[in-house]
Amino acid sequence: MSSSVESHSPAPAADVRSAPAPERPPVPLGRKLRAYLELTKPQVIELLLVTTLPTMIFAQRGFPDLTTMIATLVGGAMAAGASGAFNCYIDRDIDRIMKRTERRPLVTGELTPREALVFSWTLAVLSVLVLGFGANWLAAGLGVAAIFFYVVVYTLILKRRTEQNIVWGGIAGCFPVLIGWAAVRGTVEWPALVLFTVIFLWTPPHYWPLSMKYKRDYQEADVPMLGAVASARLVSNQVVLYAWATVVCSLLLVPMGWAGIVYTAVALGVGGWFVWEAHVLQRRAQREDFDDRKAMKVFHLSITYLTLLFVALAIDPFVGVPLMRFGA
Repeated sequence: MSSSVESHSPAPAADVRSAPAPERPPVPLGRKLRAYLELTKPQVIELLLVTTLPTMIFAQRGFPDLTTMIATLVGGAMAAGASGAFNCYIDRDIDRIMKRTERRPLVTGELTPREALVFSWTLAVLSVLVLGFGANWLAAGLGVAAIFFYVVVYTLILKRRTEQNIVWGGIAGCFPVLIGWAAVRGTVEWPALVLFTVIFLWTPPHYWPLSMKYKRDYQEADVPMLGAVASARLVSNQVVLYAWATVVCSLLLVPMGWAGIVYTAVALGVGGWFVWEAHVLQRRAQREDFDDRKAMKVFHLSITYLTLLFVALAIDPFVGVPLMRFGA
């Protein structure tokens, strides 16, 4: 009788717990490679290269040596990609919460955290070697500083603690102009610092409108982006102030004797457009029925502004003499 009962008894609980979990199917190689690429945030890299190459041409007053140019662009792209990959690794917990980032490779499982971390370190080390041997070690050191600011200062220290995160953390995005200048001239001079400051001042009016659009995302992830913790009126006021400061700073190259007619005309034209749209956003933000689509217009316009400004910077040396005495 007892043997009959035992033969029909359910399996012990320990056996159920010890059953292996179903394995995730392997990710196809092509998709895996795309996931690594996505980890580097290619759109950010593209924008950084838009500032690097024109700076090199402007510093050289013509096209730089081909080897130096390629090494700087490749090494700079790798440094930016490493920064983006480290950021995805560190922020994978909040990326799961935010709709804007829920398709990133570490959230979807296409890459493991270990794979992402190994990839990040590998790319960072290679970027330093490419910049150091292909350009010079000052450019390589500035590449290390850029990675440090984005990964440590912005991602680890500021991002989750203060609404000023993007202001000071955004310094990382300013380093490409210093890297490009140092690669060509072997030093960092005042015009490079002006361009560095232009991007520093441009970053808040570029990113804060985006944070207005994704306000709920940042609130749910408990990330204190200004657009998520402040009213649209306050954010738009800050956007206007920083937009004006960006344009004024961009014109400092004229009295310094570096800027010619092309750069000056474009800086005034697209700068005026940027400031105008910032003021339009400010007026719309006073309304109770504020639509964040206007904020996204300023976000996209800010990219156009910076791109055209640096394209003009690259063209300027080929067109004619500066408006004031050249002081290089």
